[in-house]
Amino acid sequence: MDNTLSLRRRIYRIIFFTDTPAGQRFDNILLVTIVASLIVVMLDSIQAIHSQYRAWMSGLEWMFTALFAVEYLVRIYCSPKPLRYIFSFYGLIDLLAILPGLLTLFFPSAQYLLIVRVIRMMRVFRVLKLSPYLRQANFLMTALRGSKQKIIVFFSCIAILVTVFGTLMYVIEGPEHGFTSIPKGIYWAVVTLTTVGFGDIVPQTVLGQFLSTLVMITGYSIIAVPTGIFTAELATAMHGGELLERECPSCKKDAHDPHAAFCNRCGNPLFPREADKTE
Repeated sequence: MDNTLSLRRRIYRIIFFTDTPAGQRFDNILLVTIVASLIVVMLDSIQAIHSQYRAWMSGLEWMFTALFAVEYLVRIYCSPKPLRYIFSFYGLIDLLAILPGLLTLFFPSAQYLLIVRVIRMMRVFRVLKLSPYLRQANFLMTALRGSKQKIIVFFSCIAILVTVFGTLMYVIEGPEHGFTSIPKGIYWAVVTLTTVGFGDIVPQTVLGQFLSTLVMITGYSIIAVPTGIFTAELATAMHGGELLERECPSCKKDAHDPHAAFCNRCGNPLFPREADKTE
């Protein structure tokens, strides 16, 4: 029993850590294997290579799938808390490296989903001791959470605008000019407002062209709004160590500038006024 536990500990140390030569070799071999599997998938998508070396490519893909499956099972076996590993970020990524190969048994075209194995290359952060840089993603998550309400309001306004513009264009142009329904008009409004401009539907009347110009100008006017919102929250998140830990009584935001008297989200006072205190 002790020998079994000792073996599991040794395997766990090699697979999950890089502080030993064996652990570094394992992760380096794993990264090389991932790169090789990605190269096989990309080469197999070339028709000339696929038609000539189809059997070889299929065999290599199944070999890589089997290797990753064995590695995944070994990780579960040696992990002190298997469920915690299975539902962790890397555990789910390791599972995604296997699932596309199994899906090809039922859906042959799913073999190109094997490209998701590139996500496993994130382990290079651990091998090269760059994990502190990966933690910087916490700033992005904090900024996204902080700007959630503003972004929701922004997209709600955009949804209203495209609905209004799409309906107006349907009324102005009509089915004879390609605007066969209100959803089709909304699709045109989204494409125009986002400055993509596929050109598959084009207004023909003067009034429709005027409205199209208005939509395009509006698109350029508002395209920078979510960027500014996110940038402001990101700057706040990156100075998180200097923020005042005081909750806004109105919107419940829990961090503000040290000398702030008002909430930078909703504008309400952070501290009770003197008149309120005396009352």
